[in-house]
Amino acid sequence: MALTKDFKDTIQARAQRDPAFRKALLQEGVECLLAGDVDTGKAVLRDYINATIGFEELSQVFGKSSKSLMRMFGPKGNPQASNLFAVIQYLQEQEGIHLEVKARQVA
Repeated sequence: MALTKDFKDTIQARAQRDPAFRKALLQEGVECLLAGDVDTGKAVLRDYINATIGFEELSQVFGKSSKSLMRMFGPKGNPQASNLFAVIQYLQEQEGIHLEVKARQVA
């Protein structure tokens, strides 16, 4: 089901005024990827990018077209791990956070 424009605008407005929400959005996207839910992870990261720096700025940083980067995070996108992790690293730097992976025993 596609997100409505109102929903996307709501996410963007909240992300712009609430740093904790922005960080949680970025964290959620990465956690989804690590959990194997790649489609949701890409969608959440796409929403995060749209709500923060935008694909135009990202395209200038990585020397790739914004359309290529949008496709990478789109439903049919299949980004190379090196590109995906480079973007995640950049987003962390821009947000001023460092996400960590911690192992825990499952019951």
